[in-house]
Amino acid sequence: MTDLAAWQEQNGRYLAASLVWLRARLQLLAESNDPAQPARPTRWPARLALRRSAAAKESVRLDTVSAARERAAAMDPPPTLQLLADQLRLTTFERDLVLLCVAMELDTRVPALCARALGDPAAPYPTFGLAMALFEDPSWDAMTPQRPLRYWQVVEPAAGPGQPLSSAPLRADERIVHYVKGLNLLDPRLALLGTPFVTTAELPPSQQAQADRIAERWAAADLAAPAPVAVLIGPDREAKKLVAHAAAAALGRKLLVIGGESLPTGSADLDRLARLWQREAALLPTALYVDVEGPGYSAERDGAISRFLSQAARSDGFVFLASREPWEPGGVEAMLVPCARPTADEQEAAWREALAALPDDEREAASARLAGQFSLNLSEIAQLAATTPAEGPEPLADRLWARCRERVRPRLGSLADRIEPRSTWKDLVVSRETEHLLRAMTAQVGSRGHVYSHWGFAERMNRGLGVTALFAGDSGTGKTMAAEVIANQLGLALYRIDLSQVVSKYIGETEKNLQRVFDLMEGGGAILFFDEADALFGKRSEVRDSHDRYANIEVNYLLQRMETYTGVAILATNIQSALDPAFVRRLRFIVPFSFPSPDERRALWEKVFPEATPVTGLDPERLARLSLTGAGIHNVALQAAFFAASEGGAVTMPLIMRAARAEFRKMDRPLNEAEFRV
Repeated sequence: MTDLAAWQEQNGRYLAASLVWLRARLQLLAESNDPAQPARPTRWPARLALRRSAAAKESVRLDTVSAARERAAAMDPPPTLQLLADQLRLTTFERDLVLLCVAMELDTRVPALCARALGDPAAPYPTFGLAMALFEDPSWDAMTPQRPLRYWQVVEPAAGPGQPLSSAPLRADERIVHYVKGLNLLDPRLALLGTPFVTTAELPPSQQAQADRIAERWAAADLAAPAPVAVLIGPDREAKKLVAHAAAAALGRKLLVIGGESLPTGSADLDRLARLWQREAALLPTALYVDVEGPGYSAERDGAISRFLSQAARSDGFVFLASREPWEPGGVEAMLVPCARPTADEQEAAWREALAALPDDEREAASARLAGQFSLNLSEIAQLAATTPAEGPEPLADRLWARCRERVRPRLGSLADRIEPRSTWKDLVVSRETEHLLRAMTAQVGSRGHVYSHWGFAERMNRGLGVTALFAGDSGTGKTMAAEVIANQLGLALYRIDLSQVVSKYIGETEKNLQRVFDLMEGGGAILFFDEADALFGKRSEVRDSHDRYANIEVNYLLQRMETYTGVAILATNIQSALDPAFVRRLRFIVPFSFPSPDERRALWEKVFPEATPVTGLDPERLARLSLTGAGIHNVALQAAFFAASEGGAVTMPLIMRAARAEFRKMDRPLNEAEFRV
C-alpha cells in the first residue's frame, strides 16, 4: 500500500469515528430534550451532562467514543478536518460545526437526528442554535461574516425572510465536503475559469534564473504581509508560462492559468472570486497565473484586474500576472520579471541534442541553421524533434525546417495576407546591382545566427538584430517578386501587411495592430512585407493639431519597433523620398528597382509565357522595344493568351500587339501606332 493510500485509509477511519462521535452527541441531546423522558439537569450553553441514551443502547459510552476519535486523529499528516481547521484558523467549536454540516452529506442518519435534537420533525438540518447546544465552548461570533466559516464560504446559512440566524439551515460548501472526505480537487468554480498548466520540460539556464529569482523572493517574503505579484513581461506567452511553472514547482505548488477576459468585472463578484481563490490557495498548493494578453482581453478590464490581484495576493498562495508590457497593479507590491525565449546558443544546444542521430557534421550544420532562423522554447524543440519521423522522403533537417515554419506560423487574421512564394532566381529579371544586393541580403539572413552567436556580435548589440530592407522603384519593376524569391530561397513564408486593416482612424488602434503583427512574427518563420510602405513610414510633419501629433506618434512607434524587431522585414515603396529619413538610417539594405532596360525587357519576354502556352512567330527583340515594366509585360502576355484562347489558336505577334495597345491605353500613355505594327 502506498503512503497516499495508507493516509487515505487512516483519514477514512478518523472520519468514521468522528461521525460515530457526532451521532452519539446528537442522540444524547435528542434524548435530553425528549419530554417523554425523565428530566435531566443540563447547563446551557456550558458543557451538557450528556449520558447514555435509552434510544441508543447499542452505542458505546461517549467518553469511549471520544477516545476512539482522538486515537484515530493521531496520524501524520493529520486528518483533513484538522488540516482544514489549521489552514483556515478555525476554533475547535468551528471545526465541529463544519463536521456537523459535512455529516449531512456523508451519513443518512444525521438529518433525522438533527430533527429530533431540534424537537422539530420539519427541521432535518443543522442550525447554529443546534451547534451551540451540541458542542463544547460555543461562540456566538463564529457565524459573523468576518469569521472564517463565512468569510471563506465554508458554511453558509440559508435564512428565509425574518428567520433568525440561529434557526436558519446551515450547509457546507461542496468543495469543503470533498476536502473533508479526502478528495482535494480544484474548486469547480475556478476550474471553469482556467486550466492547470502542466509540463515536464526543463528550462534553459536563462529562464531558470528568472524562475529561481521569483521562488527565492517568495520564499523570503514576510508571512505577515502579502507576497508580491510576479509580473512576467515580454512577447512570448509560452516562455512566461514555463518560468511561472518552474517557480511554482520550486515551492511545491501547481499552476492554474486564468485568462483576464474570463474574470468578472463587478465588485461583488470579484470580491467573492478573490476569497474563493484565497481559500483554494490554503487548501490546495496552487499558484495563480492571470493572463491579460488573450485576444478577448481589453484595457477596460484593467481596473477590475488590479482589484482582483490586490485581494488575491492577500493569501497563502502566489500570483503571477502575464503582460506584454510592465504593469503596476494597485494595492499590492509588484515584482517585474522579464521573460524571453532561450538564447540562440541554448536553442542550438537543444537542437544538437534532438538531432543526435545525425552524423556530426550534418548535426552541427542543421542545428546552427534551425537555431539561427527560428526562435523556439526548449519544450517546442523537443516536441518537434520527437514527433518528426527519423525516416522520410526528404532529409530530416529539411523536414524539421518545414515543421518549425508551420509551428511559428503567425495567426495574423485579417491584418496580413499570406503569399505562397513560387518565384525563383531564374524567374527574376533585374539589374546586376539589384540582384547582387538581393543575394547578399539572402545570404545574411541565412548566416546571421552564426555571426551573432558564434562570433559574439549579439553580446554587443541590444537592437538591430533583425534584417530589414527597402525595395524602392516604380510600380511593376519586380519588388514583390523579389520578396517571393527571397522567401522561397530561405524556405520561409511571406506575409504582406494589409494596410486597410492595420491603419485605424481611432487613436492608438494602429499601434496596437502593428504591435500584434510584430509580436506574432518574432518566431522567425516568415518574412514581413510592407507594400506601399510610405503610407506607414512616411515623414513626420510639423505638429499643427492633434492629428499631426498622433500621426507622428505612429511613426515614432514604428521607428522603435523596427529597431527591436529580430525577424526579416521588407519595405516596398514607389517613392523613396516620401519615407522618414530616420527609417532609412535604420535599414540594413536599400535595393533599387529601376525601369527595365531593353536587354532586361527581352529577357522578360523570353520567360513570360509558360511552356504549355502555344506560341508562334514571336520576336523578343521587337517586343523589347515596347516601353513596359515587368508587370506590364506580364499583363500583356496574359491578355494575349486570352485572345488566343478565344480564337482557338496560338499566341502570335498581332495578338500581343493588340494586347499591348490596350495596356498602353489603360495606363493612359501616348500611342505611337508605328510601334504596334507587325
